[in-house]
Parts: sequence; C-alpha cells; structure tokens
Amino acid sequence: MIAFDCTLTRPGFTLAARFATEAAITGLMGPSGSGKSTILRLIAGLERPERGVIRLGDETLTDTTRGVFIAPHKRRIGLLLQDALLFPHLNVAQNLGYGRIFSGRAGKILSADAVIDTLQIRPLLQRRPATLSGGEAQRVALARALMAQPRRLLLDEPLAALDDALKAEILPFIAAITRDFGVPVLYVSHDRAEIAALTRDILTLKAGKISAYEDVSSSSSSARAGMA
Repeated sequence: MIAFDCTLTRPGFTLAARFATEAAITGLMGPSGSGKSTILRLIAGLERPERGVIRLGDETLTDTTRGVFIAPHKRRIGLLLQDALLFPHLNVAQNLGYGRIFSGRAGKILSADAVIDTLQIRPLLQRRPATLSGGEAQRVALARALMAQPRRLLLDEPLAALDDALKAEILPFIAAITRDFGVPVLYVSHDRAEIAALTRDILTLKAGKISAYEDVSSSSSSARAGMA
C-alpha cells in the first residue's frame, strides 16, 4: 500500500492531497497544473512537503511531524518521465547495467533475462538509443527502471509523445510489469482511455486536491481517496 497525505505551497498553487491505494496499477489524471507531477516528486523524495506523511507499505518515507525524510536513493522508487532519458553513449545493455547499480540490497532480485524477455528488448541490446523508435526507447526505459529493483514505479505520462498506435503497443508491457514482477504502478496521464486500458482504479486531481476516486471494476477496490 502507498498512503499519501501532503501539503505543498508554491506561488499561485497549493497541493493539499490525500489518498491511499493497494491497487496494482493506480491511475492519476487531471488537467495540466493540477499537481500530478508534484505528487510523484514528493513520493520519490525529490520534493519535501511543508506538512505531510508518505508511507510505502510498513515504511514511513516522509513524516514532517516526526522529522522523517528518507533520501531519494534509499526509497527504491522508480520514476519514469515522458523522455526515456537513456544515456546516448551507452548501448541498451549498458543502459540496463546502469539501472542495476541502483538496486542496492534489494531483497528480491528481478532476473535480468526475465525483464529483457517480458519487455521484448533482447534484439535491441547492442543498439544505441539514437537508433531506437519511440516505443522501443520507452520499453528500454521501463526495463532500466525495473533493473533498479523498485518497490513501486511512478510513470509520469510516459506515452505522451507517442502516437495512438505506439501507445497501444506499449500499454500491455506496462500491465506485464505488475503481472510478472509484482511491482505496483502509479500511472499519470491526461488521457482517460489510456489509463482505463490499464486499470479501473482512477484518482482525479483538480487544483491540487483529489476531487474524485473511481473504481469502475466489477471487483471491490482497496483504494481510498479524500480531499485534504
């Protein structure tokens, strides 16, 4: 489970959001400027809230009252942006090896071969990022993130730069991450259909607050959301 309850104020904007979810994939949607990326940065430890608590499972990552703040590199949280940000001077295999550096003392080590085969990138291992298509680059970026043995993946509009055909190609690979490796995903997108293709657990963010939570699956949901 991830539990989030934070406030962060910037000029002209206040994030005051609260939610908790145990879903394998949780969608987070809302208009530009609503605070979606800020939530991901707070979870990843790249921002500090003025007030708040963030818990991942039994571990407290941030608690401003108790003075707890786990450093980003110790959180074992993968963050993937629109740009794959692969190292251009390294081939795909070397990029994956760089991801493994950050695995630390992870209890369960994901098999490199399993990751490579699940994301179908074995034919790409000797190629440089400049030779990859947009879809191939995002699959490699997902693989590199998994090689770091994350406890959770935060995906910030990872398919925004791709056309609909490539989105349809990549979405099953994202679903496979939770199915094959048990890594929960918090998935940010403007595109409701894109999120709905992955999950029925959808949080809607508006002006810095969670304005709605939907569970449109036939099964009961374990996600909870509220306005802070």
